[in-house]
Amino acid sequence: MSPVQIMNKRRLVFFVIMVLIGFLYLSGCRRAGQWLVKDDMPAHADAMVILMGNFPEKVLQATDLFRRGIAGSVIIVEESMGAYRALEERGVTVTGKTEQARDALVTMGVPGENITILPGDARSTLTEAMVVRDYLSTRPDLDTLILVSSPPHMRRASMIFRKATAGSEWPVYVTCSPSAWSDFNAGRWWREKEDIQDVLSEFLKIVSFRIIEKRRLKD
Repeated sequence: MSPVQIMNKRRLVFFVIMVLIGFLYLSGCRRAGQWLVKDDMPAHADAMVILMGNFPEKVLQATDLFRRGIAGSVIIVEESMGAYRALEERGVTVTGKTEQARDALVTMGVPGENITILPGDARSTLTEAMVVRDYLSTRPDLDTLILVSSPPHMRRASMIFRKATAGSEWPVYVTCSPSAWSDFNAGRWWREKEDIQDVLSEFLKIVSFRIIEKRRLKD
């Protein structure tokens, strides 16, 4: 085989390898949205934890689960009000998202006594997990939880809550139920700006949790 033929063969092998790498990369990127949407809801759980943020789709999902008898109680960690507190101090009446979520649940048929709001001034999923972890230390009867959130948030939420409850005195089984009311398209996430933002944001936050934030769970 001549030097030219050897060079051409190497170029061909290199080209095939690059095409294969590109295919695997694109295939992985296409599945990125689906990987984020963790869904492993059990037939029955002791409680649901509604994670705050854009709450309407999550409240609708929790209500549907309650009506189906999947879980009979709901836990919500009080969300940080931020500058809204300053408005209240100036005489402005503000209804926070936590209260709005509770009122919506009650309106749709979830009894108020089945809803537990935990004080926490939560600013992140990590804070919510820490507050719920501390609450569970006083409730040995609650050992199976369903996290209810937006679909792209589920993978990271599961990581955080499982890490937070790993050191509990008794095993806590954390599961996920992504909201069916979300517009997120896991299979075609790259076609919509909002979905692209959600996917990229979640992957960055997962990296941040793995490298930095998980240390706070030891506090």
